Amino acid sequence: MSTSVLATGMLRELILPPSSLFLIIAAGFMLRRRWPRLGRTVSGGALMVLFVLCTSAGARLLVYPLEGLTAPLASVSGTGAQAIVVLAAGRLARAPEYGNKDIPDYIALARLRYAAKLQHETRLPILVSGGNGASDGSVESKAVGMARALRDEFGVPVKWIEGDSSNTAENAAFSAKRLKQEGVQRILLVTDAMHMPRSQRAFAQNGLEVVAAPTMFFSRDALAPFHFLPSAEGLRRSYYALYEWFGLAWYRMH
Repeated sequence: MSTSVLATGMLRELILPPSSLFLIIAAGFMLRRRWPRLGRTVSGGALMVLFVLCTSAGARLLVYPLEGLTAPLASVSGTGAQAIVVLAAGRLARAPEYGNKDIPDYIALARLRYAAKLQHETRLPILVSGGNGASDGSVESKAVGMARALRDEFGVPVKWIEGDSSNTAENAAFSAKRLKQEGVQRILLVTDAMHMPRSQRAFAQNGLEVVAAPTMFFSRDALAPFHFLPSAEGLRRSYYALYEWFGLAWYRMH
């Protein structure tokens, strides 16, 4: 892993919850020595925000408007798309049940499943995009693992493998360059609903016409009492949504 990727990852973890909130709570305790009331307010406020973000109901406050920026693909007919592009997410390293090969994580797998469905319906060629492989070949790119999963588990051929990108902006730039060389101008873009607004913007900025094909909508479940209790899934959704909101803000500023 390159130094820049590692530094970016560390900065991201410090800015986003829960790390940032733990730091604020710690700062509140330090402030209590000199300004007891201010310290209690800072720590208590951060703890309250952390509690809300740990609930699925609290996460929905961030997820619902973000997913509202996109919509499910109504029909594959008449889109005019020439190819399907599916973006990487995470991976599970050295999965023993797959011969110690890296495999897509469950978010990436959900994207691949929907891409396979679209390919079966349209017969369009697929490009998979995702890097973070090692330069010496000891670690394969995420795109390689995605292509293998599509071929071996879904029976779907993969025409292009873009394995050099390390973020969404590079997914778009490198994929667009490859596709334009093949005369592709309009694509079905597959990623999850929270990631779609930022992804669609990035691909459009690189000169491709994008038909959004989002999957994994998290904000459509009916609320139940347990959604107001803290859970790891609630915090995960809050983290992901905040990451995407910050990403959209960054894109708009630049």
